[in-house]
Amino acid sequence: MTNIHPSAIIEPGAKIGDGCEIGPFCIVGAEAELAERVVLKSHVVITGDTKIGEDTVVFSFSVIGEIPQDLKFKGETCSTVIGARNRIREHVTINAGTEGGGGVTRIGDDGLLMAGCHIAHDAQVGDRVIVVNSAAVAGHCVLEDDVIIGGLSGIHQWVRIGRGAIIGAVTMVTNDVIPYGLVQAPRGELDGLNLVGLKRRGVKRADITALRAAFQMLAQGEGTFQERARRLGDETDSAYVEEIVAFITGVSDRSFLTPGG
Repeated sequence: MTNIHPSAIIEPGAKIGDGCEIGPFCIVGAEAELAERVVLKSHVVITGDTKIGEDTVVFSFSVIGEIPQDLKFKGETCSTVIGARNRIREHVTINAGTEGGGGVTRIGDDGLLMAGCHIAHDAQVGDRVIVVNSAAVAGHCVLEDDVIIGGLSGIHQWVRIGRGAIIGAVTMVTNDVIPYGLVQAPRGELDGLNLVGLKRRGVKRADITALRAAFQMLAQGEGTFQERARRLGDETDSAYVEEIVAFITGVSDRSFLTPGG
C-alpha cells in the first residue's frame, strides 16, 4: 500500500509504484517515476525526468534530478536514472545529464551516498559504490562497481575510477585510477592497491599476488606506461590484472553503464 503524507506535493503525471512511502513536504515532479517500495523521508525533491529503482531510500533535504550546474546547459531534455536498493542520505544532490555528455546521469544498484555528497551531470556510477560525507563527483566522471570515495574528496571532471578502487579522505583526484587502486594525499597519488577491499571480497591469494606484481611493474618497469601495460597484458593469466590492462588501454567492459548491463 502506498503511503503519501498529506503535505507532500505529487504533480500530475508522476508515477508512484506500489508500496512507496512519501513523507512530509516532499515534492515529486510530473516526469518522475518511483518504482515499488521507494521511500522518501521528508523534504525530498525529485524533479525532472528522473527514475528511481525499487527499495531505494532517500533521506531528508536531498534533491534529485535538478538541472545541471553547467553554464553550457540550455534547457535540453536530460534525465537521471537511479537503480535499486540505494541509500541516499541527507542533503545529497544528484544533477541530471546534459546534451554534451550523453543526456543521462546514472547510478547503479545497492549504493550508499552519504550526507552532503554531490553527483554532477552525466556521471556514470556503478553498483555498490560508496560516496562518503561531503565528497563531490564532477561532471562526466565514471565510477565503476565497488568503488569507495572517502569523505571531503573531490573527483575532477572526466576522471574514470576503476572497479574496486578506493579514494582516501580529503583527496583531490585529477587523473584516472586503475581498478583496485588506492589513491590518497591532498593531491591524489596512486599509493598501492585496495588490499582490504580485495580480501573482503574473497579474492584468491594468487590473484592478489599477481596484482601486487602488476602494480610494481606498472610503477617501475621499463618503457612508457602504456608499453608496460601492454607487456603486462601479454604476460599475465590473472583476470584481475587483465582488467587493469583493459582499463589502461581503453578497452574495459563498460556494460554496467547501460540499463540491464
